[in-house]
Amino acid sequence: MSTTVKVTAQEVNKLRQATGAGMMDCKKALVEAEGDFDKAIEVLRKKGQKVAEKRADRDSSEGAAVAKINADQTEGVAIVLGCETDFVGKNENFLALANQLAEIALNTNSKDEFLAANFDGMSVADKLVEQTGVIGEKLDITAFEKLEAAYVGSYVHINKIAALVGLTAKVDNADILVKDVAMQVASMGATSLSYKDFDPGFIASETEARIAVIEKENIELGRLGKTLKNVPQYISMAQLTPEVLAQAEEAAKAELKAEGKPEQIWDRILPGKMERYISDNTTLDQEQCLLDQKFIKDEKKTVAEYVSSFGVVEISGFKRATVG
Repeated sequence: MSTTVKVTAQEVNKLRQATGAGMMDCKKALVEAEGDFDKAIEVLRKKGQKVAEKRADRDSSEGAAVAKINADQTEGVAIVLGCETDFVGKNENFLALANQLAEIALNTNSKDEFLAANFDGMSVADKLVEQTGVIGEKLDITAFEKLEAAYVGSYVHINKIAALVGLTAKVDNADILVKDVAMQVASMGATSLSYKDFDPGFIASETEARIAVIEKENIELGRLGKTLKNVPQYISMAQLTPEVLAQAEEAAKAELKAEGKPEQIWDRILPGKMERYISDNTTLDQEQCLLDQKFIKDEKKTVAEYVSSFGVVEISGFKRATVG
């Protein structure tokens, strides 16, 4: 005759603290394991595996983005713990799990190394499977970004975007600088530090595509009798060679002459014309290059100009991890 195993509230709470599972799930696992704590964890893990298999094709596009920086601020990591619903992604226990995982991730160098790292006697990958059973939704690490520099800082926007920024030196008020630039990265979504990082093929295809879009829009604007948009010749500083800029300056001088402007005042007018020419023909840089973007806290400055106000220091790199 079989007997029902009795478990105490203390045993149930101990298992809950170890796994994050609900009270009833922990009680059932302990009963099935006949009171053996380690076997009960294995029961919950197997349940997680079954749930994970059933939900393997689900979309884990919600979740939480978190960032962690080491003690001397020379390394940072940003990860996204993905789940299926925004409701779960905002849950306190889920956010606590994401932060625990980020602490572990900080001591690893790649996503694979991170997933194989130890989490309370099991791998991170196994922990995700276990928690899939506990939470009832597919869990996955959908982003892993690591950054090393002389000084690293971070900014996290409502647990949806985590940004890391590295400096070439630890200057006075470095904490303010990295936070502000990390906020810029989170808000504006730059893809490159400088136009110098762009692949020539990418610039060529982007130029063709952007010009085609504007020309198409201009057909409709012309049909409606509205002002047409400027069609740029170029979209990146990478295309504005010394020869191109010299030709643009000559064209500007020709305009001034045609307008009847006295030659002795051209030196006062030309810098503004060239500045506008460069601005009109570097739209890709302004959108995607961090240093060329307008600084979100003062649009009269570029990010590069803001950084230079802190002394002899540069941005060595940045990373961005986003939910979805």
